[in-house]
Amino acid sequence: MRLVGLYLALFAFWLLMSGHYEPLIVGFGVVSCAATVYIARRKDFVDYATLSWYIKPTLPLYWLWLLGQILKANFDVATRCVLPGSRIDPCVFRAPANQDTGVGVATYANSITLTPGTVSMQTWDHEIRVHALTRDGARDVLGGEMDGRICRVEGRTKDGTEDGP
Repeated sequence: MRLVGLYLALFAFWLLMSGHYEPLIVGFGVVSCAATVYIARRKDFVDYATLSWYIKPTLPLYWLWLLGQILKANFDVATRCVLPGSRIDPCVFRAPANQDTGVGVATYANSITLTPGTVSMQTWDHEIRVHALTRDGARDVLGGEMDGRICRVEGRTKDGTEDGP
């Protein structure tokens, strides 16, 4: 069943990225996604902890929230670049990463980088080194909302307890 979920996730991603919906091209997508799942299964590349991320109903909600954060941060960075006298005060800091899985930490680091004004530089031992253009951007990351939301996608709270229904 998990392989079916992986196939559906890969095919949905393929459809979104290709932008072509002619029968022949879609057929190529069907075959290539099936071959990818088959090879991944035969080579034992399928990590079921990672795979469970693809079928979580909370993940699309996180993506919507992240899109809002990206737009908000984009507006802030653009405003600081355009308006004279706007303050840019770069800093580098360490942000705690409370996720249980490597996929969770990678998702958190990539979410930080996708948000304009912040870049993940390095990850290690449940920490991420981050560069921020402003102290406000650093405070947003250190506030922990993004960290907590990714923990909830993993199915638990930031303090490590299971997040029940």
